[in-house]
Amino acid sequence: METVIDSGPFQSLLIRAGFSNDTDHLHVVAISLFVTILCLCIILGHLLEENRWVNESITALAIGCCAGFIVLLFSGGTSSHILRFNEELFFIYLLPPIIFNAGFQVKKKQFFHNFVTIMLFGVVGVFISFAIISAGCWLLFPRLDVSGLKIRDYLALGTIFSSTDTVCTLQVLHQDETPLLYSLVFGEGVVNDATSVVLFRAVQKFDFSRLDGVTVIYIVADFLYLFFTSTVLGVATGLLTAYIIKSLYFGRHSTDREIGLMALMAYLSYMLAELFYLSGILTVFFCGIVMSHYTWHNVTEKSRITTKHSFATMSFIAETFIFLYVGMDALDMQKWRMTKSSPRTIIGIFSSVMSLILLGRAAFVFPLSALSNYMRRDSEITRISFRNQVVIWWAGLMRGAVSIALAFNQFTVSGITWNPVEATMITNTIILVLFSTTVFGILTKPLIGWIIPHHMRRSDVSDPSSPKERAFEAEWGLPLLSQNEPNQGNVLRRRSSLSMLLHRPTYTIHYFWRKFDDSYMRPIFGGRGFVPCVSGSVKEGDSSDCNNH
Repeated sequence: METVIDSGPFQSLLIRAGFSNDTDHLHVVAISLFVTILCLCIILGHLLEENRWVNESITALAIGCCAGFIVLLFSGGTSSHILRFNEELFFIYLLPPIIFNAGFQVKKKQFFHNFVTIMLFGVVGVFISFAIISAGCWLLFPRLDVSGLKIRDYLALGTIFSSTDTVCTLQVLHQDETPLLYSLVFGEGVVNDATSVVLFRAVQKFDFSRLDGVTVIYIVADFLYLFFTSTVLGVATGLLTAYIIKSLYFGRHSTDREIGLMALMAYLSYMLAELFYLSGILTVFFCGIVMSHYTWHNVTEKSRITTKHSFATMSFIAETFIFLYVGMDALDMQKWRMTKSSPRTIIGIFSSVMSLILLGRAAFVFPLSALSNYMRRDSEITRISFRNQVVIWWAGLMRGAVSIALAFNQFTVSGITWNPVEATMITNTIILVLFSTTVFGILTKPLIGWIIPHHMRRSDVSDPSSPKERAFEAEWGLPLLSQNEPNQGNVLRRRSSLSMLLHRPTYTIHYFWRKFDDSYMRPIFGGRGFVPCVSGSVKEGDSSDCNNH
């Protein structure tokens, strides 16, 4: 991956400051300055931890803008970058640890209890938003004197602005305070990003010289294929890692090996998906879920603590890096000079796209929430209230680094464009990301506090050990088929089980999955209850609890 210092101005500035004109040395100086600013972001983020208006994403954006402004002044108004990176850096190095940690740290019960709703928001919702934004841009941009865009460009804009900012949303909501909201917004964000990237690649792949129903069918079929195969690859990689660590038992000699294997296998799953032109986001996310369910329990206690904090730290640094770089990139004068549009046109484009985002999000959040509530109408405690729907609609309005990376991929070559219309699309994407992250990010915390007061925040949780589920397990705790029952009893039981599946699908699927997991999966792949017999990993006298190998 090529990392390049911004051509000319900053390099000249370093030379004038007394540094050697050796290119490699200048790279080291520039990287050192960038890392220093990263450290400053972490320190200020800590000092502003208790601030109800500012989160770490906004802090990094603000520091990036300030650093870019300083560089811009000292470079004579020609550059705002300390370093310039190819947009592929985001997809190859920064995105994998963020998405993997999201899957690794997620509360799986909440995520899978709301899986149908998450898929409705993250897949169906993206297609609705994509259609509205693409059609709206196609209708409105010519009226704003924006010409030169092709059908492919309008469809690409639909995917670019349908991608929500998972990173910022996770920093705004808290898993312990609003578990249902966190589960829905977080799950939608990850699936949304994966869907947007897959859809973006499908748009780039097909020929739109003649758009007809067959092309649309091909796009949908290609999307379903990528979605399914990416998920299977992530699950398979996670299971393979769990089996290797459980069978070879690395902890006998070194905890470093099992930690290293987990990290490398997670990254390998992402790269394999990219190698086969699948969705790396979806693959590494489900790899993280499977690893947290099986592999994490197969390592020693020291490795569990280390992996949990190591993955979270890598994700945190990558998130801060992204927003810091976006803040600096906002003042890139080369893109602004290339834009030939008037301020009125730029404001018109921004207002149009922002309105389409608001409309597109409302067009699927509220109807799909109503559909989800209808499907779970017999479980009142897990219904999505109108208050929650408003927060979900609002929190998903933020756009971030995925939108910028997709925009750069569509409208630039190695981060540079010489087309005024394409430069206008890039600058408007940057403006929209800065505006949505700052304004909506600032207002989300107080909005949640106003709409959902503290005394209401634990009422949106469906306790997996609630009386309803305990009664369900007491009633349906026997197997579907029993050898001690006559055939007529077995038939009645099968009919009753089928009716229960139709009546309460979430609890039924969850219950039978647990039975299957305990009976077949955990004996092979390990998981909760597996005790690595390493000196110091189990208490003295508990050796009988160790698993036989």
